[in-house]
Amino acid sequence: MADLSVDDFLNQCKQSGDAAYGALRSVLERLEDPNTRSKARIFLSDIYKRVGSSESSLQTYHFHIQDIFLDQYEGFQSRKKLTMMVIPSIFIPEDWSFTFYEGLNRHPDTIFKDKTIAELGCGNGWISIAIAAKWLPSKVYGLDINPRAVKISWINLYLNALDDNGEPVYDDEKKTLLDRVEFYESDLLGYCRDNKIQLERIVGCIPQILNPNPEAMSKLITENASEEFLHSLSNYCALQGFVEDQFGLGLIARAVEEGISVIKPAGIMIFNMGGRPGQGVCRRLFERRGVRVTQMWQTKILQVRISLLKEHAPPQWPLDMCLQAADTDISALVEIERSSPHRFEFFMGLAGDQPICARTAWAYGKSGGRISHALSVYSCQLRQPSQVKIIFDFLKNGFQEISNSLDLSFEDETVADEKIPFLAYLASVLKNSSYFPFEPPAGSKRFCSLIAGFMRTYHRIPINQDNIVVFPSRAVAIESAFRLFSPRLAIVDEHLTRQLPRSWLTSLAIENMEKSEDQITVIESPHQSDLMIELIKKLKPQVVVTGMAPFEVITSSSFLHLLDVTREIGCRLFLDISDHFELSSLPSSNGVLKYLAENQLPSHAAIICGLVKNKVYSDLEVAFVISEVNDISKALSKTVEVLEGHTAIISQYYYGCLFHELLAFQLADRHAPAERESEKAKSEEIIGFSSSAVSILKDAELSVTEIDDSSLIHMDVDQSFLPIPRSVKAAIFESFVRQNISEAEVDINPSIKQFVWTNYGFPTKSSTGFVYADGSLALFNKLVMCCAQEGGTLCLPAGTNGNYVAAAKFLKANVVNMPTESSDGFKLTEMSLTKALESVKKPWVCISGPTVSPTGLVYSNEEMDILLATCAKFGAKVIIDTSFSGLEYSATSWDLKNALSKLDSSLSVSLLGCLSLNLLSGALKLGFLVLDQSVIDAFHTLPGLSKPHSTVKYAAKKMLALKEEKAGDFLDAVSETIKTLEGRSKRLKEVLENSGWEVIQPSAGISMVAKPKAYLNKTVKVKAGDGQEVKLTDSNMRDVFLSHTGVCLNSGSWTGIPGYCRFSFALEDSEFDKAIESIAQFKSVLAN
Repeated sequence: MADLSVDDFLNQCKQSGDAAYGALRSVLERLEDPNTRSKARIFLSDIYKRVGSSESSLQTYHFHIQDIFLDQYEGFQSRKKLTMMVIPSIFIPEDWSFTFYEGLNRHPDTIFKDKTIAELGCGNGWISIAIAAKWLPSKVYGLDINPRAVKISWINLYLNALDDNGEPVYDDEKKTLLDRVEFYESDLLGYCRDNKIQLERIVGCIPQILNPNPEAMSKLITENASEEFLHSLSNYCALQGFVEDQFGLGLIARAVEEGISVIKPAGIMIFNMGGRPGQGVCRRLFERRGVRVTQMWQTKILQVRISLLKEHAPPQWPLDMCLQAADTDISALVEIERSSPHRFEFFMGLAGDQPICARTAWAYGKSGGRISHALSVYSCQLRQPSQVKIIFDFLKNGFQEISNSLDLSFEDETVADEKIPFLAYLASVLKNSSYFPFEPPAGSKRFCSLIAGFMRTYHRIPINQDNIVVFPSRAVAIESAFRLFSPRLAIVDEHLTRQLPRSWLTSLAIENMEKSEDQITVIESPHQSDLMIELIKKLKPQVVVTGMAPFEVITSSSFLHLLDVTREIGCRLFLDISDHFELSSLPSSNGVLKYLAENQLPSHAAIICGLVKNKVYSDLEVAFVISEVNDISKALSKTVEVLEGHTAIISQYYYGCLFHELLAFQLADRHAPAERESEKAKSEEIIGFSSSAVSILKDAELSVTEIDDSSLIHMDVDQSFLPIPRSVKAAIFESFVRQNISEAEVDINPSIKQFVWTNYGFPTKSSTGFVYADGSLALFNKLVMCCAQEGGTLCLPAGTNGNYVAAAKFLKANVVNMPTESSDGFKLTEMSLTKALESVKKPWVCISGPTVSPTGLVYSNEEMDILLATCAKFGAKVIIDTSFSGLEYSATSWDLKNALSKLDSSLSVSLLGCLSLNLLSGALKLGFLVLDQSVIDAFHTLPGLSKPHSTVKYAAKKMLALKEEKAGDFLDAVSETIKTLEGRSKRLKEVLENSGWEVIQPSAGISMVAKPKAYLNKTVKVKAGDGQEVKLTDSNMRDVFLSHTGVCLNSGSWTGIPGYCRFSFALEDSEFDKAIESIAQFKSVLAN
């Protein structure tokens, strides 16, 4: 090439496009070599002088050199034009790119100065070079998927970085364009992503694909491909997998999402977009991805020509004409309009200002008219960059399908300020954690700490997380307090009585105050403190629950008056401040909180606060109670565990994010108020805890939370800590990113009907009732109350889940224990059931199945047939609890329909369940209750149930659909989980037996029972290194085992099977290994 003349070069180019490209590559090689660069540039000047700028050279020599004049654009003082080369296999600069450059010029001069920039789809590189020449950026990366475009761009860079004499052209900063511009082959921003280049500006003039060809991108992309194929790459003909594909905007959507991952927080993306899909669609593409968009410039361009294209014409149109703009056919848009309500936007001529649809444009063009469409330049910035980046980083890691559901567009900025940080936090949790960790049932430590931090920072109230108890709702908090104290008479604000049991509100047992504590009578009070105080003085209740009117909460005088009056008569006060509690960096004045900043909350008083004032989910509630008496806080913590089991963890995440956002920007208080010691109750006159409640809470073996040690291994909880499948995480995240979810999408009744039929053969009727909660325990407790309300007897087999037994006793139900035998695997038999039912009236029988908790054994269809027939014989109401089923190690198919069809239709059978274990959703629980008609009326007299949020129902419905459709990845995850559990059960059994335990091998589920045969009645040290010794029994086995191993288990007191402990083994892998090692080492206790 060094000795090649201009004539020889041009003769080679005449042969073909490939030959011309080969000749130009040789010129580029000389340009890249500093020793030959100057001569090569002079050679290009000679070529330009020979062929000129005539477009005919493109046909003759397969390349074209032209000048793009920039002197009409303000700001170009030194450079008047760019000299640019094109070849047939890349885009020729046209109206699109010139309009785009005009839009860039609408920005202030500082927009690109000293910035790192990438141009997407740079073509022959003229815009990248023009940006560098005018605005002097730090670096411009011109990117294009077409390898020939990249090579020609480098040639154009040398054409403009050097003058016609081969000398460098320096700018005001003594740099050349070679210092500022580089070109690379890249699929959109792939080069920057792979090389970890963070950008401050991204610009792109990206085409819309109106008739995408999914097969185009499957071909091998090389610079030796045909010119036609390489030119088609400029159109990115493949579908991109985005909802915007239907509008030809899929490629731009992918560019935006890739841009989010590499743009710096204050960065700006600028895109050129045709307005054919409609301005609303174009703007929404950006806004739903958390991008603020500004339209910087708009003009119109003409569709180029009308041609025959019969193969694209819709069937009902005459097959002789169709409209086509160069290589863009709008027949696909006509098809979209025909099958959807969407209308595209075209204009009649350049002067038209009223949009017409694609069908009208087609007809107008067919008749010889000229049609145009808008062309706009949009400037885009992320509204909350760090959080939006986290969200998209999560989506690209295996959750891309959720992208089409994503909607981060908000008319109200306050809504965006709440929702986007939460979505980012949830995305981080789902990405970085394979499971939801164990959290104390009375509120996660992080959440309680954030509440206490907010109180200290904004209201100067020196409380800590131990003063906070979290409840699912305000109603649950109030009912829990009543259950704990069992007041014979209580006065409750009329605004707070709607969720209390009807029997409490209709009781007239006011005069006989000495009667049993089983009867609670509630009197409604007006929502005004002076009238409330008058009632308190006259009636002298034991508990008062009230709110305050808005005008009363401004100062602390009304609160002080309530405190004084309730203290004088020995009455407990629960003050509800929900309506006046603001999650704001500028909270309004609150007299109650002002008082607490200066004074300790008296021992007879507690504060209730329901968190309902969020901007996004008006029905998402969490509540908390503040007490500065340790004994009350601990008792309430145990009460919420017994009655509810837990508070929805994702609800805590949501409000935790709001608290965190209000605290994160603040420096630590250098003059923090002194911590107050918890007050001990001073008055013996004040009502204490119910004696029965104290006894039951003491013996309930609730989860260990008082030991502040994260190293504890929890084999004592009904939760799986195994990995949550990707599809389940996707359903959870999608439930929150969606906006405007329809009622049908959260109507879970049809899904539950199908679920109970498919899995258990349980029939439903039009009269069947469906009730939902954040877990099955709360629903079970309502059934217990129904049983007690009709004077029934709750019959529970020995070997029933201890949480259920404790809850029933706490609710003062009449409970009968039905004996079971080890020879039967501690399953209920016809003989033991018959013996129990012969001696009780109005029996309610609760059976755990198919999987029995906690033994992990399984009832067969035949066994259930016998049990149901026995219940029918005695007229018992039946509760079948399926909460622990769905993870049977071998195929188990229940068919309750067959059993029920043989029995008297009057038999009342209700089905209880929880979608957690069988959907592998961990801490995300949806409890369901399929109610028999005979129980519905009684059940609905018991309000106060904390219902699952719509997002939980949406996610559960998606997961149930996966299960019903037998989605491959979901079924694979279920199979893998079952395989893991079965393997662990065998491994745990082996270790226990080798350590002196007698084990019942489970057939399903997450737990098993074993008897410490070698340890019972043996004397051991209470703690390692402690001289105190005790004899091991059911009552102390749990504490001794915990002190020596750090493993929490349930003793025989909990399982209801004397001597048998419960081990839950659905632990995270490393935790399970630690547990196995600790269990094996426990036998050394006897040796020592």
